Amino acid sequence: MENSKKRLRQRLYRIIFESDTYTGRMFDVWLLIFIVLSIAVVMLESMPVVREIYHSKLISLEWFFTFIFTIEYFTRIYCAPNRKKYLFSFLGVIDFLAIIPTYIAFTFPDAQTFIVIRAIRLLRVYRILKLYHFVRAGNLLLLAVRRSLRKIFIFMMFILILVVMLGSIMYVVEDGKNGFYSIPLSIYWAVITLTTVGYGDIVPVTALGKFLATFIMLLGYSIIAIPTGIVSVEMSRTFKDTTESDKECHGCGEPNHTPTANFCRICGARLDQIS
Repeated sequence: MENSKKRLRQRLYRIIFESDTYTGRMFDVWLLIFIVLSIAVVMLESMPVVREIYHSKLISLEWFFTFIFTIEYFTRIYCAPNRKKYLFSFLGVIDFLAIIPTYIAFTFPDAQTFIVIRAIRLLRVYRILKLYHFVRAGNLLLLAVRRSLRKIFIFMMFILILVVMLGSIMYVVEDGKNGFYSIPLSIYWAVITLTTVGYGDIVPVTALGKFLATFIMLLGYSIIAIPTGIVSVEMSRTFKDTTESDKECHGCGEPNHTPTANFCRICGARLDQIS
């Protein structure tokens, strides 16, 4: 009995968490379809004209998709090698957020106009993050960003110092006029100009102010490329690390595991605890 349960969990694990089998690929395809359709339902429900005509049908579809995602969520918990780790992982939290808003709205049916309930129901849009299940390179990107955090933090501190300096200079140059009524407002202008957004609500009038604005715009284009370069270098390094070294499961002998893998892709056993 215990062995049959173990085999069932392993089979479900391969179907749900892996896509190297026909059933696994079909599961991914149908899950992708359900995610896209459920997001479309949420978007249609936000349109007053559509909601007024098809409200009951949209509610029925919403419950259908919630039921599907609920089954998926508890099945993932059942077959996950480390259930606690899955529950508090990024994907586990997203899977939970995909189903809980509908149940909360059902529990408080007379509170649909409350802003809190409306905000919680809006969380259904975050089902789009469930698409992360299908982005195999997502782990590579997250790992590269994590490795780049220190450099990005230093870069952001440099930007903070720069906009404070530029905002203060513009406040002096414009003599506290033309929208530059305070240093914080001037810093706000420096941020939107440096990022090349340029709302146009605050515009320098003096010749020196226009010259500095032009300089900041050109500076912004060159600065934007810096964090991109930082992450790109780390992605290249991470990709090289993950392709040059594999972990081997000493339980079933499967060798094709990346260094970032924690569990065996075949038997589901924890790689760093198998002996």
